Amino acid sequence: YSYSHLGIEEQMWDYEGKEVDPHVVKKLLSKNEAFFREHKLGRDCFLTLRVPNPSYERNEAKILIETLEGIPRSYDVAREFYGEDIPPIFEVILPMTTSWRDIERVLCYYKNFVVGKQDKPVAKGDITLAEWIGPFRPESINVIPLIEDVKHIVKADELLREFLRRHPVPYQRVFLARSDPALNYGYISAFLAAEVGLQRLYDLQEEMGIPIYPILGAGSAPFRGNLKPANVDNCLQSYPSVQTFTIQSAFKYDYPFEQVRQAIERIKGYPRRKPREVDEERSLEIIRKYAPRYRSAVESLAGLINHIASHVPRRRKRKLHIGLYGYSREVGKVHLPRAIRFCAALYSIGAPPEVIGLEALSEEDIAYLCQDPNFKRDLRDALIWGNEDILFDLFPELKGKLGFIEYETSKEHRAITAKIYETYSQNGEELTQLITEAAYLRGFLG
Repeated sequence: YSYSHLGIEEQMWDYEGKEVDPHVVKKLLSKNEAFFREHKLGRDCFLTLRVPNPSYERNEAKILIETLEGIPRSYDVAREFYGEDIPPIFEVILPMTTSWRDIERVLCYYKNFVVGKQDKPVAKGDITLAEWIGPFRPESINVIPLIEDVKHIVKADELLREFLRRHPVPYQRVFLARSDPALNYGYISAFLAAEVGLQRLYDLQEEMGIPIYPILGAGSAPFRGNLKPANVDNCLQSYPSVQTFTIQSAFKYDYPFEQVRQAIERIKGYPRRKPREVDEERSLEIIRKYAPRYRSAVESLAGLINHIASHVPRRRKRKLHIGLYGYSREVGKVHLPRAIRFCAALYSIGAPPEVIGLEALSEEDIAYLCQDPNFKRDLRDALIWGNEDILFDLFPELKGKLGFIEYETSKEHRAITAKIYETYSQNGEELTQLITEAAYLRGFLG
């Protein structure tokens, strides 16, 4: 559907924390033969695997090995289908990357242990493994680091510099998360960290002469990037150096089909430019000031957030996963749900998470942030779904701090949030139904 109907060129196939089909290439080619005869997988459209990171996901570690071992099998399937050498899979995404060593280990494991074993004899004095079962292709893969926390996003250039010195490559992709940094450090921290990280990656590209193609993992909620069909141009304006944007479920399925297709074509046709220039030290100073206030405020509401989140309908099947902060994300001394359910819980009671902690900033800080017009636009888009009675009851320190934003709230959404807030302690299907109704009005769950 993503390839043939929406015109999306690349699909991420997630082996991290999910039940997935390891024979995806064979099934794609056999069940959609006409499409893939015309659009060659690995040349015209792409499948990129997201694998577990053994450094943090010990229970899932061997899935990495299984996944890498399956890449040559997929190559053989595609070669038989096309009659030519087109690797259908040649890149993997490594989540929670915090060191150049993380990237190197995956790269070298594939080269030394997956492909490298083909030249070894099956038994002493016997034929090689390649002679017995055929060669292992492709001979190498690209590893895309997914950087998920603020302190490593703003130092993404340092992480990549050492790797690129040791492993010269024709190009390097790097994936910057947007949702988890917002959950753990707040909307403003995630917003600024992405800008700083992208600027430093561009400078690294100029320094080393190696093309660096950033990926941004944005969601439809303003808290998670505000990437939705109606806001595509604004996202491109904020992140002009990004090569690839992730298109998440709400974007694909919660808007009219033609609007989605046109938005995707707009992204595909946008020429990549230099990043928007930012004052790195000023941005980092604001993060240091704002993040502790956000984390303290969220920690105080953990019980309420977790209770409401437990009634948010699930949209994806996941297995238990422990990540960089734990799959139930740890903020301060408490555990929180993942970003979608976290956002859904707060939007459902009319307390947009984008404004939490805003009172920590001075007028000068706000003026600096407003230099990017999308900052105010994001907050306005979020506050449409706010309920001021509840918001100021939970965060009284925010009173008088939102005057720099002109916004109107949705009466219909406000009425639902009031009902949820009044009755959230009553477990049952009614609460889930109300949460779903509110999400329908917003056009996204969380």
